[in-house]
Amino acid sequence: MQYDIAFAPHLPLWLLVILIGVSLLFVAWGLLLRLRGSFLRAIAWGLLGIALLNPSLLIEEREKLKSIIAIVADKSGSQNLDGRNKQTDLIKSKLIERINKSGNFEIREIDVRDQISPDTDISTALFSALQSILNDVPTNQIAGSVFITDGRVHDIPNDNEVLNIDAPLHVLVTGEENEKDRQIKIVEAPRYAVVGESYEISYEITQQGFEQDQEIEVQIYVDGELITVEPAIAGEVFSFVDNLQHGGKNIIEFKIAPQLDELTPANNQVFTTINGIRENLRVLLVSGEPHIGERTWRNLLKSDASVDLVHFTILRPPEKQDGTPINQLSLIAFPTRELFVEKIDEFDLIIFDRYSRRGVLPNLYFENITRYVRDGGAILIAAGPEFGITGSIAQTPLAKVLPALPTGKMYQKPYKPLISNLGQKHPVTKGLDKGRALDPNWSEWFRSISVSTPTGDVVMEGANKSPLLILQRFDEGRVALLLSDHSWLWARGYNGGGPHVQLLRRISHWLMKEPELEEERLIAHGDGDTISIMRQTLETDAPEVKIITPSGKEIIIALTAQQDSEQETGVFKAQIKTSEIGLYQIANGELTALTHIGPPNPKEFANVISTQNLLKPIVEKSGGKIMRISKDANNLPRILAIREGAAAKGNGWIGFNNTNATQLIGVNRISLFSGLFGLALLIFIFAAVWTREGKH
Repeated sequence: MQYDIAFAPHLPLWLLVILIGVSLLFVAWGLLLRLRGSFLRAIAWGLLGIALLNPSLLIEEREKLKSIIAIVADKSGSQNLDGRNKQTDLIKSKLIERINKSGNFEIREIDVRDQISPDTDISTALFSALQSILNDVPTNQIAGSVFITDGRVHDIPNDNEVLNIDAPLHVLVTGEENEKDRQIKIVEAPRYAVVGESYEISYEITQQGFEQDQEIEVQIYVDGELITVEPAIAGEVFSFVDNLQHGGKNIIEFKIAPQLDELTPANNQVFTTINGIRENLRVLLVSGEPHIGERTWRNLLKSDASVDLVHFTILRPPEKQDGTPINQLSLIAFPTRELFVEKIDEFDLIIFDRYSRRGVLPNLYFENITRYVRDGGAILIAAGPEFGITGSIAQTPLAKVLPALPTGKMYQKPYKPLISNLGQKHPVTKGLDKGRALDPNWSEWFRSISVSTPTGDVVMEGANKSPLLILQRFDEGRVALLLSDHSWLWARGYNGGGPHVQLLRRISHWLMKEPELEEERLIAHGDGDTISIMRQTLETDAPEVKIITPSGKEIIIALTAQQDSEQETGVFKAQIKTSEIGLYQIANGELTALTHIGPPNPKEFANVISTQNLLKPIVEKSGGKIMRISKDANNLPRILAIREGAAAKGNGWIGFNNTNATQLIGVNRISLFSGLFGLALLIFIFAAVWTREGKH
C-alpha cells in the first residue's frame, strides 16, 4: 500500500487565503505583544484553517507486476545458413523454459524476418523490432532484452539511450568460429549510359578464411549471356569496361565460383542495372520528287526531339535538260557518295519516299544499301505509283531485301486501311486508335500498289485485302514497305483523318529496334514478393515459362492468353509469389529475361560471417553480456533475477532486473477533519482558549 495526503477545500481558495491571512495578522500581533493565550489562539486558528482545507488521507492499493523480458529472434536470410535457423529455435526454446522457471518475469517475443521492398534495402532490424514490442510497456517494468542473432544487425543505434530502455541487453550469437566465405560486390556503377558508348563498373572481391593473393575467375554476364571471364584478386578493386548494346534496362552480372567449404554461394554473384539511353537517332529521308505527302514525313520526324533528320528532295534529275544556265540554278548537288558510301553506317534509318531510279544512284550504291541492311541497318519504302513501273526501286539490287515485289498493277479506288489478323497482335499496329473494329473510325485512302506474295508480316491490308504494310527482318537489319502514298490524308484530317502520327512513328521506331515494339518479347518485373511475366508473340500459343530462382531451384509455370473484346492480343501473362530475394532468370523458348526481388545487392548477404564485434559496444554499455552459443546450446547461461543497478552478468549467468513495478487497483479516501472527530477537536481547542481567557 501507498499513502498520500489530498485537500478538498470547503471554501473558494481566494477566500481561504484572505481568512488565513487575516488570522495570521491577529496571531502575529498577539505574539509580538506577548498577550496571554496567543499561543492557544494560534493553534485554534491553525486547526480551523486546516479544517477548511479539508485534508484527506489517500490509501492506494497496488498489485505487483511481473517484469518484462523481450526476446528478439533473428530470422533473416543470413540465419538460414549453416543450420543457424535450427540453432536459433533451440536457443529460444531453452531460454524461454529457463525464464519461466524463475517465475519472476513475463516474456514478450518477436521473430524478425526480411522485409521485401523495391524501395528499401533488405536488412536485419532487431532494434526496431525491440521497440515495437515494448512501446506499450512502462520503462520501469522492463527487466531486460535478449537478441538471438548471428550478429549481422543493420539498425544499431549510436547510443543505448536512444532506445529509452534502462535495462541490460544480452546477445546470444549463432554460427561458429572461423567460418569461411567469399563475397563479390560492386564498388561503383553508372545508373545510365548512352547506347553504343562505353561504360565502366568497378567491383571487388572480399573473403575470410581463404588464402590471400589467390587468383579468382570472375564471370561477367550481360542480360544473362556470358561475355567474358576476367582474373581478379581478393582485396583489390577491378574495372569492367564494355559498350552498351541496347536501350532500356541492361543487367550486368558478376559471378565467382563457390568453394566446397564456403558458408554460402548467395553472395558469390552481384548485379547492377544500367538504363540505356539513345543519343538522337539519325534518319535520312530521300524524297524522289516533290509531292503533297512529302511534308507529312518531314513534320513527323522533325517533331520528334530524339531524331536528327537529314532530308533531300530530288528536284532536278540528271536527265532533265531545259536550257537553264548552271550558274542560275540554286540547287544543292545530291551528295550521293558521302551519304551512301562514306557515312551510310552513321544513319539509324533510311526512308525512300516515292523514290524512283532516275540516274541519281548507281547500282553500286544500292548494293551498299543492301549490305547496310544486312549488317543491322533499317530501310522504309513509302511507295507511290513509281514503285510499280519501269525505274522502280524494286528493279535495283535493293530488291534482295524487299519483303515483296510489285506486280505492275495499282488500285485506284477508295478503301479503309484495315489491321490484319496478324496486325492485331503486332506491337506496331496493335491498339491503333479507333482501329480495332472491322470498320475502323478513320478516313479512306484512294491508292495502293499491288505486290506479289509477300515474305514478311502483313500487318495492314488495303484495297481488295491486298497487303498495305509489310514488315520483315533481313539478317541483322529490318525493312518496312508501305504500299501507299496517301497517309497524308490522315495528317490533313480528311473525313476525320486517322492515327498517322501513331502509325508512322511506331513503324520508324520498330525499324530502329525499340525494345517496346519487338513482336517476340519476354518481360519480367519484380514488385514486392511478386514476379509478373509478360510474353508478346505473333504465335497462337506460348510455351511454359521456366524460372530459375537465386538458389538455383527451377519452377515451371504456364502462361495465360490475354484477350481484348474477344480478340487475341498476342500477349500471355503469369504471376508468381516468392519469398527468396535475389536475381531470377526467366526463359521461354529462345527468349530470356532477368528480374530481381528486393534490392539488387542486399545488405543481408553482403557479409554473412557471424560476429560479436558489431553489437559488443552497445551491449557492454547496457551492462549486458554477448557470447557465442554452441550448436546444441549446452553453454546457454543461467537466468538470475537481480536488483536494479546490480551487475547483470557473470560466469555462466546473465541477469535481468527484478523491478518493483506495480499496478493501481483502488484508492481509499479518509477525511481527517470531517465528522465528529474534527468538530470535537475544534470545540476542545476553542474551549481551552475561552477557559484561558476566562481566568484572566
